Amino acid sequence: MAGAGLDRFNTAARDDAEATLLTCCGCTRWAQRIAAHRPYPDLESLLAASDEASYDLAPAEIDEALARESVSPHPLAGARGPGTLAAHTALRAAHAEYERRFRHVFVICLDGFREDEQLDQVLAAIRQRLGNDVDEERVVTADELRRLTRGRLARLAAAHR
Repeated sequence: MAGAGLDRFNTAARDDAEATLLTCCGCTRWAQRIAAHRPYPDLESLLAASDEASYDLAPAEIDEALARESVSPHPLAGARGPGTLAAHTALRAAHAEYERRFRHVFVICLDGFREDEQLDQVLAAIRQRLGNDVDEERVVTADELRRLTRGRLARLAAAHR
């Protein structure tokens, strides 16, 4: 699947490609590595390269990527109905506790979940992950960043702008 977005990405100037990649994963070395290996014949090749580069990220590079993620939780679009305000209040408190404990933002990939499931998924995941020790959470966070990056790259490759 080499969509119009992937074709544009493959032919973009290197600086433009790197800037676009930084919107998918905020690690400069990762973006440089992915841009340097263009062109990608299809989405699967791009995602495989992304995975490989993501697995090679050093702790400081994961910190760099996390620093570029949103620092404040956004209300989830599909969260409506009774109890939603209380759930969002609980989510804000859980985010604050997570950031205090782990010293970085909470990241989670919600690809594959319907809008009306996302709030419950985030609440359940943050509660569970608050029980992780720092090293265990580092591994989970790196995997969530990798999954987020894959989804962002897929959307980039499919873009028809």
